[in-house]
Amino acid sequence: MNDEVQSVLDEIRPMLQADGGDVELVEVTEDGTVRVRLQGACQGCPMSQMTIKNGIERLLKEKISTVKEVEAV
Repeated sequence: MNDEVQSVLDEIRPMLQADGGDVELVEVTEDGTVRVRLQGACQGCPMSQMTIKNGIERLLKEKISTVKEVEAV
């Protein structure tokens, strides 16, 4: 499942990079939790939780049925 998640993150990455940020896959747990680390301008941004929940998590859940949630670490 790591490869599938990484592939979806690669689709999202250009949008984050356009704003000076990036995302790194940290871990995919057996229960379907994806842990990511925001980088660059996204790290510490007041909108980072919205980016994770309304952007990254939504897209991952749409494309990979076994993803349950996305957490920032």
